[in-house]
Amino acid sequence: EEAVFLRKKITLLRAFALLIGSMVGSGIFISPKGVLKNSGSVGFSLVVWFVCGLLSMFGALCYAELGTRITKSGGHYIYILETLGPLPSFLFLWAEFFAIRPANSAVVSLAFGRYMLEPFFAPCAAPVPAVKLVSLLGYYMVLTLNSWSVTWSARLQTALSIVKLLALALIIVPGMMLLAQGHTENFQDAFDRQSLVLDKLPLAFYAGMFAYSGWFQTSFVREELVRPERNIPLAVIVSVITVIVGYMLTNVSYYTVLGREDVLVSPAVAVSFVQRAFKSLISVVPILVALSCFGTMNGGIFTFSRTLFVASREGQWPPLFSMIHIRRHTPLPAVMLMFPLVTAMVCIGDIYHLMNFFSFSRWLFIGLATLGLIVHRRRHPELRSPFKVPLFIPVSFTITCLFTVAMSFYSDPVNISIGCIMVLSGFPVYYLIIHRQLSSRCRSPFCKYISSGLNFLPFFSRLLDYLTHKLQLLLEVVQQEIKTY
Repeated sequence: EEAVFLRKKITLLRAFALLIGSMVGSGIFISPKGVLKNSGSVGFSLVVWFVCGLLSMFGALCYAELGTRITKSGGHYIYILETLGPLPSFLFLWAEFFAIRPANSAVVSLAFGRYMLEPFFAPCAAPVPAVKLVSLLGYYMVLTLNSWSVTWSARLQTALSIVKLLALALIIVPGMMLLAQGHTENFQDAFDRQSLVLDKLPLAFYAGMFAYSGWFQTSFVREELVRPERNIPLAVIVSVITVIVGYMLTNVSYYTVLGREDVLVSPAVAVSFVQRAFKSLISVVPILVALSCFGTMNGGIFTFSRTLFVASREGQWPPLFSMIHIRRHTPLPAVMLMFPLVTAMVCIGDIYHLMNFFSFSRWLFIGLATLGLIVHRRRHPELRSPFKVPLFIPVSFTITCLFTVAMSFYSDPVNISIGCIMVLSGFPVYYLIIHRQLSSRCRSPFCKYISSGLNFLPFFSRLLDYLTHKLQLLLEVVQQEIKTY
């Protein structure tokens, strides 16, 4: 008898766990190789890690202000829609569904499968088919949990956030102990300018920003947060500072124990670290890392389903995906929608190519969202936000995002071009379906159902009823002919 809606179940602790659980995942355990490879040296890679953390803090502060100005859930999508209009928001939704989110989920699930199997096959590499099978099993488990209960998904995220911090501590402590004992040989000539290639730096930033990605997750569940005006800024600031400190210490530990060449040739940096530092925990740390990836998958599914839910409510996605399970209070159709695309990308993809593929689209639209904050301030100077950042922060973050996106065309033109084509392919879809829906030219019921793309279920239901009725008439005629014969 009560109204069916998404309940406010995300407390400050759960918001903090959601951010930590989304940021500390596969990134810190697989990105060091990508950052080092594209930055060229140990010193420059550490600079990239720090700058990426600083940029993430800038972006997180911008999103915290947007979250207090715009009271809807939906993250990037709703911020772009409310500030820049329906076309860029639909292009984001299109790219997010077909490129960004499935590729991101595939990267994290592949990292989960690799680390889960490493202890069983060491010192050999785990077979690729086995890695992909375990990756899919882990993803399906998280999918099932998010379909079952919001509360249990949040509780799992809180528990796994503790596991993530424990995994980082097991890497940081021995590395710091060795560094204190004077093992600094791997930091000799740390800033080797000859190995620095400027046109590869955007890819190094993509890898680093991938590791920090997740600072925006509370914006996706804004309507489910308890006291969002207070809890969003507080959770964002504390969690991002915690992750920056943890990531810098983790990378210093990696380089203290492993040399530059060891990091570059390692398929799983954390496993190589444990093999070199202390073999007694060789089977423990990879499992902790795998659980970290599991938590990142859980956070990703939890938040993206809310994007589809809000987009359906705003009229840019079929209404089926704005439906909520009447007893579970979970957005079940939106949760299940990513199942086929993630499965396909896990089966055919490679971690580092997938990372470059989706990073272009993600940072393009994040830059547009923070640009939207500047626009929103200009349009609504009378609006008093409970949390406001200096104008310098959104301006510098937006310029950095858009400049990095532009530079990436020189770094990896193939994958970036594919990502660009994926975004641009949303233009005809928008004008043929969404834009038509907003105009009143098309009056016929058939055109209304097909062109809007929103009421396709009643259309097919009526079509099915019509065909069933005709089939029954045909059967009656056949029966009558048989009786007559």
